[in-house]
Amino acid sequence: MADPTIQTFCCYTIANATYTASSILKEFNPGAYNFVSIFSSALGSLGAIYQLLPRRQFSRNHRWISFSAERGRRIILWLALTDLLASLGVLIRASLWLHYKNILPEMNDNYSVFFCTITSAWIQYFYTATWMWTLCYAIDMRFILHQKEEHSSYYHLVAWITPAVLTVIGLSLLYFPDANCHLTRTAADISTRLLPNYVATYIPITLVMILNPILYLRSCKDMERIITCSSGQFTKRERDIIDAVKIKFSAINLVFYVCWVPNLVNGVLLWSLWFQLPVNLVITIWYLMAFINPLQAFFNCLVYRRWNGESEIVVMPWSRHSTLEEPKSKSVPHSSSNHLEENLPLLQNFHRSLNR
Repeated sequence: MADPTIQTFCCYTIANATYTASSILKEFNPGAYNFVSIFSSALGSLGAIYQLLPRRQFSRNHRWISFSAERGRRIILWLALTDLLASLGVLIRASLWLHYKNILPEMNDNYSVFFCTITSAWIQYFYTATWMWTLCYAIDMRFILHQKEEHSSYYHLVAWITPAVLTVIGLSLLYFPDANCHLTRTAADISTRLLPNYVATYIPITLVMILNPILYLRSCKDMERIITCSSGQFTKRERDIIDAVKIKFSAINLVFYVCWVPNLVNGVLLWSLWFQLPVNLVITIWYLMAFINPLQAFFNCLVYRRWNGESEIVVMPWSRHSTLEEPKSKSVPHSSSNHLEENLPLLQNFHRSLNR
């Protein structure tokens, strides 16, 4: 899980620590927390692996993948890869914490501090990358609908450089030079050592939560305009297509909110009730984050896939490509199908309703 509070576990345990969150650890059950993390990260890893499996995709009139569908699939693969690496980081860290039965390093336990720091940076980096790829996917949907070229180089710059900068800044100020982040005694110590890591974590999450619904809402309006212009009418059949796409976009947004709202709530509680923390509530949120955060990979494999089972087949490693046959379906008018597939990638899952 990518949360600044949990990342303070990597700091040395100090008997007279003054950091408020350290007092919560007395009521915290590390064993149960690690079991939850292992289960959810394992499930998330399986979901990401499923998303990464090669697929044979079918078009109703052609045996080639439309240009727009290829674009969307490429971003989804990068999102799945970062999901997988983040989930594996959570799985490894939780497994070792569970094995050694000591979630907090003692003084002079440099090995534990080093291991915890590296895994926390790994998890933070790749989860931030998932947030950036989630945003890039929404942006690319807008570009596709406006028939603009793909800006893959910019996507990669944003998705890989931004997490690196935020992770280095946030964790460097937290851990260096002595990994004694529990000894924050003054407001200046808190604002210079702890706060930057919270800002570096929560700003990308908040940005995606704000921008993605706006981008998808505008994309739905664009789809409605394109369908109306291409068919010359807007009847129940066209409305069904728009409704289906709205459901898909809403599901993508819902998954992101469900997975990361608990982290924002945790941060608000910590910084608004610093000296009077509701311990039981905060610990409950920690368990919820341990369960929900890694499941992003599993949920993503459900909402980013094509919802029409006949439009693609997952090619398992032991399957022979030659044995796969295109699902039989009724023929449709050539021009209408082509137009929707080439300009509206998500609509190719639903365009058969136009021809019923």
